[in-house]
Amino acid sequence: MGVYRTIFRFAGSGTMLAIARAILLYFIPFSIICMIYTLPDVPRTIGILQPIIFFLLLVISRIIVRYFLTDIMRVHGFRGDVRKILIYGGGSSGRQLASSLKQEPGFQIIGFIDDDRRLDGNLLDSIKVYHAAKIERLINLHGVTDIILAMPRNSKLKNRQIVERLEPFNLRVKTVPAIGDLVNGTITAEVVRDINVVDLLGRDPVPPDELLLSKAIFQKTVMVTGAGGSIGSELCKQIMLRRPSRLVLVEMAEYALYRIEQDLTLMARDMPEGAAIDIVPELVNISEQVVVDRLFQRWMPDTVLHAAAYKHVPLVEHNPIGGMRNNIFGTYYCAKAAERCSVANFILVSTDKAVRPTNVMGATKRVCELILQALAQAGSTTKFVMVRFGNVLGSSGSVVPLFEKQIREGGPVTLTDRRITRYFMTIPEAAQLVIQAGAIAQPGEVCVLDMGPSVKIIDLAKTMIRLSGLTLKEVNNPDGDIEIIEVGLRPGEKLYEELLIGENPEPTIHKKIFKAKEDFLPKDEIEPQLIAMRQHLLEGNAIESVALLKKLVPEFRSSADAL
Repeated sequence: MGVYRTIFRFAGSGTMLAIARAILLYFIPFSIICMIYTLPDVPRTIGILQPIIFFLLLVISRIIVRYFLTDIMRVHGFRGDVRKILIYGGGSSGRQLASSLKQEPGFQIIGFIDDDRRLDGNLLDSIKVYHAAKIERLINLHGVTDIILAMPRNSKLKNRQIVERLEPFNLRVKTVPAIGDLVNGTITAEVVRDINVVDLLGRDPVPPDELLLSKAIFQKTVMVTGAGGSIGSELCKQIMLRRPSRLVLVEMAEYALYRIEQDLTLMARDMPEGAAIDIVPELVNISEQVVVDRLFQRWMPDTVLHAAAYKHVPLVEHNPIGGMRNNIFGTYYCAKAAERCSVANFILVSTDKAVRPTNVMGATKRVCELILQALAQAGSTTKFVMVRFGNVLGSSGSVVPLFEKQIREGGPVTLTDRRITRYFMTIPEAAQLVIQAGAIAQPGEVCVLDMGPSVKIIDLAKTMIRLSGLTLKEVNNPDGDIEIIEVGLRPGEKLYEELLIGENPEPTIHKKIFKAKEDFLPKDEIEPQLIAMRQHLLEGNAIESVALLKKLVPEFRSSADAL
């Protein structure tokens, strides 16, 4: 029956059922014998009472042993700091997590927290449930060190509200992934991770339209420039899921190209049979026209997603020649090659910094938009479209990795200006919307992604410090752990970003994608200026190059440090 093969510390409901089955098999013949053969001074009811008492003794003995081996030895026998935990969420994920934590040394579960008042005071797997209003009292009474959010389906707004309530208590806040994201679908102590800004600032995902995602990808040759970058690599992963016949990875950084090729090769192994995808890594500098022409002629792509660009504002500001050569002429050469090779779709990944730019990088991206608009208006057979959005959370150039590094090193966290705000979006959402926008837009249109409300960077920094279980060092708390220091705006940096040059964007069939109404330059006006700019760049003449950049983008107001 398996009763004596069970390890006591893991005894649970299955063990109790095994004992019950064994007692039942024992009870039937024993009660019959007691009924047939009577003994003096022994009542016949002993045939019923003895198996019941026997069952209770077996169960109680195992409960006592399990309690000693787990709850007492696990906490009091642990040599180290015991982490006192509240689990927020009494659903399936919370119960699975509690069961796993019970087996781990050094954890003491204080209770479950739930928003449902009807559960207050109840027990779940012998752990008490408390209403959320009692969090503060529990933290102070029991010295809680960690709170784990075990509600994978919670909205990000709800997570933000919970974290904001916990901010005064200097706790470690952790979370668990959605069960669907796990290999075996089970929540365990090993999958618990620190909650991060993506869990709070990212929006609740809008299910993508698979028809739009697959429209220009399925069974086609797709080329991604800048394939090793933050956005480029995510575009490649999203494209792989839509099963192109060939995916050409264009990247000038050797290691970045190697890494994305390895990632996609692993993805390909998990693809269904018959979904073979030819992954082609191309180590190419797109600012070399001859190389770009050969690249397009060799692979003849159906769809191009152009994500290659220098995006680091201060570096491009101090190196305008390199930035203009790569961003403007890399785009120009790719667009012209796409025309000559009859590419069906060409999608430019643009940026909010292209709107009324105050730096060279933003101005170069605006010129890229103007180039594609000019080619589209001239009647190109290639559908040129542009997709403009703000910062992506976790990208290599965003403040999030910088703040994480500074917090790990004990601070200080450096902030350019307390007033600065930015739009944020998660990398997967941005990549999906870029592909969908490319399918929606008409030739020459600029699509703008709905970024949601802007975020104050100082609030982002404070949230990240608190999520790390540390305190902010400030006037009211001079003994805090991490200090925030203002270092001043960098050359070309804005206090706030914009997504639109004109007014009243038009809605599309996708509620997160809008079309911008913006002026453009005709092809016969922009190309002579590009030819002149290229000559200045070849001569290394930064002054004349930037002067032409300002002529092409009249709203560009540069910093004095640009040169």
